[in-house]
Amino acid sequence: MLKNPAIKYRPFAPINLSERTWPNQTITHPPIWLSTDLRDGNQALIEPMNIQQKLRLFQLLVSIGCKEIEVAFPSASQTEFDFVRCLIEQELIPDDVTIQVLTPAREELIRRTFAALKGAKRAIVHLYNAVSPVFRRIVFGLDRQGTINLAVNAAKLFPELAAEQPDINWQFEYSPEIFTATELDFAQEICNAVLDVWQPTPQQKAIINLPASVEVATPNIFADQIEWMHRNLTRRDSVIISVHPHNDRGCAIAAAELAQMAGAERVEGCLFGNGERTGNVDLVTLAMNLYTQGIHPGLDFSNINEVARIIEDCTQLPIHPRHPYVGDLVFTAFSGSHQDAIKKGFAVQKPDAVWEVPYLPIDPADVGRSYESVVRVNSQSGKGGIAFLLERDYDLVLPRRLQIEFSQIVQKAMDASGKEMSSADIWQLFEQEYLLICTPLKYMTHHLSETEDYSGVQNIAVRLQQDGKIITVQGQGNGPIDAFVKALGLDIQIHHYEERSRNVGSNADAIAYVEIAGDFIQGTLHGVGIHANIVTASILAILSAVNRASKS
Repeated sequence: MLKNPAIKYRPFAPINLSERTWPNQTITHPPIWLSTDLRDGNQALIEPMNIQQKLRLFQLLVSIGCKEIEVAFPSASQTEFDFVRCLIEQELIPDDVTIQVLTPAREELIRRTFAALKGAKRAIVHLYNAVSPVFRRIVFGLDRQGTINLAVNAAKLFPELAAEQPDINWQFEYSPEIFTATELDFAQEICNAVLDVWQPTPQQKAIINLPASVEVATPNIFADQIEWMHRNLTRRDSVIISVHPHNDRGCAIAAAELAQMAGAERVEGCLFGNGERTGNVDLVTLAMNLYTQGIHPGLDFSNINEVARIIEDCTQLPIHPRHPYVGDLVFTAFSGSHQDAIKKGFAVQKPDAVWEVPYLPIDPADVGRSYESVVRVNSQSGKGGIAFLLERDYDLVLPRRLQIEFSQIVQKAMDASGKEMSSADIWQLFEQEYLLICTPLKYMTHHLSETEDYSGVQNIAVRLQQDGKIITVQGQGNGPIDAFVKALGLDIQIHHYEERSRNVGSNADAIAYVEIAGDFIQGTLHGVGIHANIVTASILAILSAVNRASKS
């Protein structure tokens, strides 16, 4: 690092805003939410989602209550275009949900974007071009007027192309990209020029999105920028001001909240902050922050664990264990003084009273989390040690939620015996709980094959012993695990699956972990299977979980 960074980096100049009002404002209602998980979040992934993953994520967004969803950048690739067509042609978009698509200010790309929306009921078309001095000078070689002309000429195509599809309920959105690093008078000028083309009305509003494409200053300066635009945009009664904060300085949450206090009515972001570079603003944290203030955010996170697992599966990005509200450890205290305060708080907390449990900003039950990690405070203190011994002595690396589950089993055994447990004792208990349980279903053999049409669908036939009788169950699925779950014919869902190699002495085995849920299971349960063959290990893990569920 430079000893004097001022020779390379310039501080951001404060905004000349007299009598700013936003510091005295209070957020009293949720913004209009726009999820851009399927567009901005997707383009930030090492491996972008396929159509099946995007469909699963779209359905999740609908289920939690998102009414505006940016689904694609249709002109960017055939996959993006095809996904929009899939949603429309298969009639997967609820009547009260509006899809949004993004396009740069280029005629051929705008035309392809509108073509992707043929047959939609409601659509927002989002136009952008970069307007900051650095982009004007270095990237495009345009002056101010040339940049305005680019935006205006693109904007003129919108009503023309929309008129060709009159059955669609259209809304237009414009983003002066890199707004945070743009002169405010120029941002105002170019936005007003676009609005002059679109002629929005109070009944048919346009959206002006003011993105922190790169976060360049403190959140209070962003709030000043938003309030300045809020005061100076023309046709203000016909415009929805939206913000799209990125997290380059780690302040996106604060910037989005202060922006709402400054006049923004809409927030664009991603669940858990996925997005380019350091990410988009985190819609889950923003929504739950409102909830802690007694304001329903309009998004439903009653089962926040399921939301997290689906996001992890679709994006292949892990959620940090300390992530606000959803991380595996956010409701867990390891400090003895914290544990004592939490325990005393639960002892006096009344079900119908204002929430006042120390160290817990919300009731974990409100988001579908259990009390076990906070009530069983002593067992949580021993979880790390249990996991360490199993990994050190038995090459067993447990998933975090399995660590929590198994630590409670160990604690119960320790409470009963009153003695310290060695790693051998812990391993014996682990075997009995997860590996040796073979009733009511015991694995015998299996046969796996692919369908003749080479579609990737697999068939499985598994011989089991059930109550002393040999039975065979058969199923088809997108892999052996999916096929076996269908073969069992039970109402279970796989919430998490993980496989690892395990080397103990001269033996090399595969170990499979599963976490299942179902109507007959309270919460979730884990199963574990160990075998030289990974498919066999996976089958054993599922049977382990099912058998454990049957005795619980």
